[in-house]
Amino acid sequence: MSWPEIPPHLDAQPEGLEGWPADAVVAWAIAAFGSHLALASSFGAEDMVLIDLAAPHRPRPNLFYLDTGLLFPETYDLIRQVERHYQWPATRVAPELTLVDQARNFGPSLWERDPDTCCRLRKVEPLQRHLRGKAAWMTGIRRAQTPARRKARVLEWDSRFGLWKVNPLVDWSWEAVLAYLQQHAVPHNPLHHSGYPSIGCLPCTTAVATGEDPRAGRWRGQVKTECGLHQ
Repeated sequence: MSWPEIPPHLDAQPEGLEGWPADAVVAWAIAAFGSHLALASSFGAEDMVLIDLAAPHRPRPNLFYLDTGLLFPETYDLIRQVERHYQWPATRVAPELTLVDQARNFGPSLWERDPDTCCRLRKVEPLQRHLRGKAAWMTGIRRAQTPARRKARVLEWDSRFGLWKVNPLVDWSWEAVLAYLQQHAVPHNPLHHSGYPSIGCLPCTTAVATGEDPRAGRWRGQVKTECGLHQ
């Protein structure tokens, strides 16, 4: 596999990071990319692990979240809790269209009729704008989450957004994520204890029954399993 040229100050090749512990990957990424690293967070369980791992380091990455205007109240509460707990402000990245404007231009409840377009307007395009000028972004994706993520690497070139993508938790299990949150007393969304392993926008997320796929509650009843950020 050929990779875009890595800046000379980086002391590891992408393949060389495979198998590294997550805390070592986080430390390496912060040292390598410095203030040009962004930490994307939906404030789900995996992202809370990353926030906890990154918090002691300096300079801290740019912690940001995509505020679609449709997040669960519990998610908004957790964002405020995280900012207080870690003394780390989170950058709110919002769509260009308010929900009122989107309804006026595309009709009401677009997420029900055309969720791909809704995700593009409220997630993908805002992310693309926010990542401009950044050297890398860090995510909490895991290979076990979806078929589209099974080939994810610890460090990979994100050609869609034109920067490096760091995925420290790619080989973690869901059980390992929950164990970390408990062992380190990390703040997390209470919905995880009510059948919500994956938490997105309120209209597009339902609880998951025992035995269901962990992401069965996202866009339930549709083929869609990704919002478009990690394709």
